[in-house]
Amino acid sequence: MENIISVEGVEFEYAKEDGTLKALDGIDMGISSGEFIAVIGHNGSGKSTLAKHLNAILKPTRGTVTVKGMDTRDDSRLWDIRQAAGMVFQNPDNQIVATVVEEDVAFGPENLGIESGEIRRRVKEALEAVDMYEFREKGPHLLSGGQKQRVAIAGVIAMKPDCIIFDESTAMLDPSGRIEVMSTIRKLNKQEGITIIHITHFMEEAVDADRVIVMEEGRIVMQGRPREIFVQVEKLKGLGLDVPFMTELAYELGKAGIKIDSDILTVDEMVNSLCL
Repeated sequence: MENIISVEGVEFEYAKEDGTLKALDGIDMGISSGEFIAVIGHNGSGKSTLAKHLNAILKPTRGTVTVKGMDTRDDSRLWDIRQAAGMVFQNPDNQIVATVVEEDVAFGPENLGIESGEIRRRVKEALEAVDMYEFREKGPHLLSGGQKQRVAIAGVIAMKPDCIIFDESTAMLDPSGRIEVMSTIRKLNKQEGITIIHITHFMEEAVDADRVIVMEEGRIVMQGRPREIFVQVEKLKGLGLDVPFMTELAYELGKAGIKIDSDILTVDEMVNSLCL
């Protein structure tokens, strides 16, 4: 399958008063169209720095990042790149610019110079895609955190991206808000075919991904399907990471001598393994 994003030999250094700090160190990765990627790693591992390279917020010190064949270092393609690869950030309040939901969703397409009738159609479709159309005339300040984040996602969808990068977009939400947003992310990927890159520190959110990428000290140290990654409990713990709760439970039960599958990810899988 064709790569929508390619990262080749990417290094990135932040300037400091006493020199530089290498945040990315030789990253090579390809993301296929329609893929759902989860990126995990402890604080300071480089995952958010990587995310910001995928739509040209940051540009590599060395190496190249291409989005739909466009080099992120090419300033003349900046808006094309950001339209192709939209981004949703951690704090929904920092992404909302209007006082009415539908006006906020229209902001991006308006700045692209899109015709008004097409904007109205896109706003309706985007709000329906995140199940927020009934709130179109409300003020964002009246919404919950999860609802605000879904409005922010709708604003990105309205720009018709091929890919959406979620940079810890559930980190500031309560459990119900995280469930809302993750349901939206899965729907966008499975039903709309949008490529998803989800940066998260909640291991349960990575379970549904096609591929999990694990970062440590600016490098990719593990990658594979969720079941392949999370079964390596001791290695992940050595990197300072947790595993999904059901995987942890299966690991502890196995250590206690109970015969059980070691690669369990969900409650249903746990029930089946114990009862069959």
